[in-house]
Amino acid sequence: MVLGALLVLATVVVFWQVDLRVNADQSYLAVARPVSAGQVIADADLRVVRVANASGLALLPAGERSQWVGRSAVVPLAAGSLLTAEQVGPVAWPPAGQAVIALPVKPGRAPAGLAAGARVVVLVVPAVTAGQPVPQPGSSTGPNSVAGVRRGVATVVSVEAGADQVGSQLVTLLLAADTAEAVASASGDVSLVQLGPQG
Repeated sequence: MVLGALLVLATVVVFWQVDLRVNADQSYLAVARPVSAGQVIADADLRVVRVANASGLALLPAGERSQWVGRSAVVPLAAGSLLTAEQVGPVAWPPAGQAVIALPVKPGRAPAGLAAGARVVVLVVPAVTAGQPVPQPGSSTGPNSVAGVRRGVATVVSVEAGADQVGSQLVTLLLAADTAEAVASASGDVSLVQLGPQG
């Protein structure tokens, strides 16, 4: 019985070592540096790594590198993460029917820690000067305006420090093309409300 157990153990070890050697030679694509959602993937953004037993992970083989360079990231890609087809979109950016705009956001008008990939509600509230009537409910014009406020749902592409004021941010957003035009043409202060996961 002892001899039989040792034979079984030896067989398992041999197969494990053979499998490890075979899979260790498989090379896949990984992210070399952070890539924002919507950003075009450059050759320098990718590196080759060896993965042992990558079955079921749907990783991208290193030999297909040229097929993925030039495409856009669908989600933010963290440095060191393994790349999968679901994380990469078509070459065209922005997608059909959508547009990208950049909006200045004053301090305190966006959640702390807002980052690429977040879904937000964009609100543009018109400034009210002395002697000017405050917009009332029912004075809206168009589907994206309620009581003088322009509104739209967007995905954050990137967040950068603003140049005009300490604590301000320049937020790049991806949203429906018609909504993007309405929001970009509105005058007033921009506020961003972060939404939870879709479910």
